[in-house]
Amino acid sequence: MNREQTGGLVRTARAADALPIAAVHVATWRDAYAGLLPDEFLAGLDVPGWAGRWRDRLAAPGDGVFTLVFEADGLLRGFVSGGPSRDDFPGGEVYAIYLDPGWQGRGAGRRMLAAATRLLADAGFTDASLWVLSGNQPARGFYESQGWRRDGAEHEWSPADGVGVPEVRYVRTLRP
Repeated sequence: MNREQTGGLVRTARAADALPIAAVHVATWRDAYAGLLPDEFLAGLDVPGWAGRWRDRLAAPGDGVFTLVFEADGLLRGFVSGGPSRDDFPGGEVYAIYLDPGWQGRGAGRRMLAAATRLLADAGFTDASLWVLSGNQPARGFYESQGWRRDGAEHEWSPADGVGVPEVRYVRTLRP
């Protein structure tokens, strides 16, 4: 899709990307959510299990659902997924965006987020939302620097039985 100074490429995910997406997903959760989610939960994350879920998602993504990856130096370094909103927000949604911790701060996250919002706009959405852990200040700062703003919606996210953390919703317009 596009190249920039990072030397990487943002492209549509393929079925063969399931394992590297899962590896980035798990590594990024362990890094970004340390102190926000229980240590034992993060330690128990299983890359092969997540790869199976990603294989299923990539094989049958659902109407309007997409996954893009960021590739650099021959390796998958990050991903972003999105599609129609999964809650009461009347628009599109960025479901997830994760970038290998060693690649953060180089522009790849900004490029992936911009590509995702372009796809949402091209799908006809005029607004987009995303959810972020309320305690994840680095991610919140990133979204704010990219033009996203809190809209006041909050809920508790439960990634597993017995684990619940507050999330806040960010929104932005996709109109030019």
